[in-house]
Amino acid sequence: MRAEIANYINQKVIFTPDSVGYRPSPLSSTRLPAALSTHLNEILHPHSSNTPITPETIFVASSPTALGHMLGFSIAEPRDGILVSRPVYGRFELDYGVEAGVEMVYADNDVEEGFTPGVVEKFESSLKEAGERGVRIRGVLIVNPHNPVGRCYPTETLTEIVKFCSRYQLHLISDEVYASCIFNSGHPDAVPFTSVLSLDLPALIDPNLVHLLYGFSKDFASGGLRLGFLISQNKELRRACQAILRLHNTSTAAVTIGATILEDREFVSNFFAKASQHLASTYKITTSTLEKEGINYVKGGNAGFFMYIDLSPYLALLPDINTNGINGTSKAGTGTNREVTLAQKFLDAGVFLHPGEEHGKAPGWFRLVFSHEEEVLEEGLRRFVGVLGSLRQV
Repeated sequence: MRAEIANYINQKVIFTPDSVGYRPSPLSSTRLPAALSTHLNEILHPHSSNTPITPETIFVASSPTALGHMLGFSIAEPRDGILVSRPVYGRFELDYGVEAGVEMVYADNDVEEGFTPGVVEKFESSLKEAGERGVRIRGVLIVNPHNPVGRCYPTETLTEIVKFCSRYQLHLISDEVYASCIFNSGHPDAVPFTSVLSLDLPALIDPNLVHLLYGFSKDFASGGLRLGFLISQNKELRRACQAILRLHNTSTAAVTIGATILEDREFVSNFFAKASQHLASTYKITTSTLEKEGINYVKGGNAGFFMYIDLSPYLALLPDINTNGINGTSKAGTGTNREVTLAQKFLDAGVFLHPGEEHGKAPGWFRLVFSHEEEVLEEGLRRFVGVLGSLRQV
């Protein structure tokens, strides 16, 4: 899909002197926030009781990653914590922790459990344990659609998470960067996407505690544009983020490109339809391969670029030795060293699956990205299967 975006930019985007100017902030221009508010109101369907998504509630920065960093600085102090259910995308530790010093406090769940209202019980336990070791929890982070599981949160689960945040006056950060990466997977139990903003928030929580992250990198296959958005009614939070925007500003060229794309609603609609078809096709190719090879994966996915697969049976086929691989040194007997060894074997074959990236409860679970062009995906799967086949023959 990157080719479609690149072709559109080459044909449709017109740069003016302002597009390459040196402005203190993209907020000085209302074009991009106005176009984005129209877009998000269409795809997120905010509840009628909520304040509509307006340009004034949108804060523009260089990426959702940068915004995570800014939120860490703005809502917490060093050594404070943010609750997140795992497995989950592992790089949040860097986004919130590298400079802001905020700790990701994990609530361990089985994959199925993490999407039920019962996840709140795990949040309760992790909140208590964090307090006992002196970590003050300042917020809850969810990823919806989920990375790496590829599922959407049911409405009833979102509602209970919002209530939990209200009960303890915690900020809720809803990362919805995959909001339009929805496809027909063929799973009858797949849950449709529901944005946290589509809930009746005033009846559940102070809306000033709810913040949504969005960006161009996933829905528009344009990570290189460096465009991220914070949607929040909290004026004080937006003001705090603006105070450090100097270090995380986006370019005026990216603002021009993003606004041009979002203003063309026909292109956006057609692009999303084509992307959805592509994801459905590559998902089917991948699941067919996994099922043929007898590899377990989390069913019910219908969103995002990836699925969560279980390669733990193959760990027993590997030696239990100290390794110094992708994640650095891993000690024998920890259970993770074989995972690193397996990942290195994939890498030697030209396939990258990050070991331990999603912080699963047990070694052997990997995130498999299936959103490549079909010929690339098929070659990658061939190499992937080849590595596993070589282990079975030992």
